[in-house]
This record gives sequence, C-alpha cells and structure tokens, in this order.
Amino acid sequence: MKNSLIMQIYPYRHRGIWVFDDAQIGFSQEPFVGGAPEIIDILVRDIPTVDEGFRLLFSDTPFLGYQAELIWMRTEYSGQWYCWIENKIESWFCPSLLGYFDQPPNRIYCKAESLYF
Repeated sequence: MKNSLIMQIYPYRHRGIWVFDDAQIGFSQEPFVGGAPEIIDILVRDIPTVDEGFRLLFSDTPFLGYQAELIWMRTEYSGQWYCWIENKIESWFCPSLLGYFDQPPNRIYCKAESLYF
C-alpha cells in the first residue's frame, strides 16, 4: 500500500452532488456515486456549514475519532464495493481510489470535519 497515513480531501456540493478536487492526483469535480453520497450525508449531519464543504479524513488504519469503518466486499466495473455495517449501506468506489492506495484496502476508516473549527 502507498501508506497508512491519514489522508484528506475537501468534498463540496456542485449542482446538487458531492464532488472533490485533488490537483496532485488530477481530479477536478470527481463525483461520489453508488452509495457514497448517502454515507457522506450521515457523516456530515452535524456540520452546520456543510454546503460550503468539509474535510474528509480517511485511512486504511483506524485513527482517533473515526466515524465509519468501511469493509471491502468485492470488485465490480474496475471499482470496489465497501459496506458500512452499522448503517447497512454499501458503496461503490471508482478506480480513483487507487490514486490514494496501491491496492484496495480491506478497510477504510473515515471522519468528516467542519472547515471551521
């Protein structure tokens, strides 16, 4: 794997959908699809300024304060399916996941934070 670090991206709403940019990897308005928007909606429900965007922390190892543990299920259409068991949500992550990991991790831990502390 590329790392076991805590990484971060800054999702925001664009035309009603969650997207993110990451110039280092070459992503611009990369959309979240296939169950990921539902996961995000749960993670950000207590962030009052969420429409302005938020910080999404994620790692392949647990970290202090993580909100969700997503467990790898299967590969489909060059992407990866993960399940958030506690909320009974499955989500498909497109191949852009490999911009952050050498291979799909068995688990992804994540946390949403306000841009304003």
